[in-house]
Amino acid sequence: MPLPKMACLSPELRVLRQLIEALLFEACVSVTREEVAAQTCCFRWQMREHYYSVEGREGAFGRIRIDIASLKFRLNPQASDFNKPTLTDVMQDLPTSFRVKTAMDDEFQQTIALCLWNTQYLPMVLSRRCCDYSQLETSLDEGHPYHPSFKARTGFSLDDHQSYGPEAGQTFSLRWLAVKQSYLNVQLPLDPVSFWLQELGERHWHQLTQLLAQHQGDWQSYGLVPIHPWQWQQLQQAWLLDAQRNKSVIDLGELGDAYRATQSVRTLMNVSDPLKAHIKLPMNMVNTSSRRTLEPHSICSAPAISEWIANIVASDPELTHLVALKEYAGIHFQPPECALNQAPADGQLGVIFRESVQSQLAPNQQAIPFNALMMIERDGLPFISDWVEKYGLATWLIRLFEVAITPVWHMLVKHGVALEAHGQNMVLVHQDGWPERLMVRDFHESVEYHADFLADPTQLPDFPELSPLYQDAPPDLYYEMSSVELLRELVMDTLFVFNLTEVSYLIETHYHFEESAFWALVNQCLKRYAIQHPELATRLACLHYDTTHIMTESLMTRKLAASRDECHHAIPNILTLCDK
Repeated sequence: MPLPKMACLSPELRVLRQLIEALLFEACVSVTREEVAAQTCCFRWQMREHYYSVEGREGAFGRIRIDIASLKFRLNPQASDFNKPTLTDVMQDLPTSFRVKTAMDDEFQQTIALCLWNTQYLPMVLSRRCCDYSQLETSLDEGHPYHPSFKARTGFSLDDHQSYGPEAGQTFSLRWLAVKQSYLNVQLPLDPVSFWLQELGERHWHQLTQLLAQHQGDWQSYGLVPIHPWQWQQLQQAWLLDAQRNKSVIDLGELGDAYRATQSVRTLMNVSDPLKAHIKLPMNMVNTSSRRTLEPHSICSAPAISEWIANIVASDPELTHLVALKEYAGIHFQPPECALNQAPADGQLGVIFRESVQSQLAPNQQAIPFNALMMIERDGLPFISDWVEKYGLATWLIRLFEVAITPVWHMLVKHGVALEAHGQNMVLVHQDGWPERLMVRDFHESVEYHADFLADPTQLPDFPELSPLYQDAPPDLYYEMSSVELLRELVMDTLFVFNLTEVSYLIETHYHFEESAFWALVNQCLKRYAIQHPELATRLACLHYDTTHIMTESLMTRKLAASRDECHHAIPNILTLCDK
């Protein structure tokens, strides 16, 4: 299914378009622009010996939207003969090292190959509007609208893609390992036997118990760890073979409930019982911009962090429409004398259990992944078209912002907690298309705070007790940030710059409702919040969210520099432009 103005693009052209848009947005190259028509600019820049040009426009928060068909390059800026560059041409000219180019090209070629497979083998569904939540998690196949390597999944073969990718919708069972208790760091809400009986059911638990007994083992000496079948094949390394030889790890095989991948690939939903937990398992692959293992420190910190967030939500009557999907259990493989973050305790073997979306739905409520709002169906109409027709565009948008923006903003302003509210971390709960509640998730790797900005520091988890890595750790390394500005950036980046901008672009494209009008409604939502909370005026002022320019994360710049550190650049703040 296409994103706006991408229906006719081949996978290679879509990758190229998103690559160019990212380069221009982040000013990875020195760009000049010339207005050639109303709301249309010609962008010009040089990479190596080539002079490039493309037509497009600057949208909300400076996001660049180009017409990829107009992309040209030439050897001389005065030459009249242009050529159309291919993805290979642009890759050769990128301002980065050969090693980075090679890695990026691998990701791009994999993205293209998997998209072509989807086009060839997935059923042509005219509309996904009647799909339930679990169906949408597999049928939303567009991938990230900003990252050019939006479906990289490095290491996946086409067979793997068919078996374990969300798009094909295949189900599979988990593989189970019995691991010596001394090799595990475990945070469970119950004693292990009660926990596993609850999660697996009596039949599967007894099957695993019998399999362990065949290896002369019992649950007093061993703990249980699930592993993704694909990851099991990837981890046939010396340390695992040694651990199996000395019976520190015993392979119990694949059995149990059927699971299916969600959009994130590594998070699996239970098909046999949708009310049971979503299972988050490490996968040693790069997808979009990151390696999809689990941060070792976060696995067993997840329950405490979730409890903290859930307690804030439960204690605040203004957050009754916010649902925190708790990560209530974590297990991490960490052999004795093996430092956290070092192989094999580097997050390649472990699990996080999270409450399922379906378990938190009230009767007559439906849920959709938030990124469905930015999609277009094969009938040529937006996914949201029926709802817009039923309620009216402005009325529906105002309600959407109250449900989706206000609680995330309130968590930041009132409580001092920043949530990474991107399209896959948010779930919109609705009743016949009318927004009702917002679900948020993935707290173990996407929550930030600044100590002096916390409303109630006494509720903060005792991080040094959770992991020695937190002891004396500098700010900006884990969950604690060095400034309120970084909290603002996380929320506005994920909720506005790389999320709702896609919705505003879609709506301008299909409903001729200008992006400036869309963001004026967002601005009104934030102003209403400020008026309703005069007691928070000082805290709001600390965020400086209404300056003419704000900082945002430079994802492509960081990739080109192969930097472990975050990169940032300034962008125009459409909220202040709307205010004028």
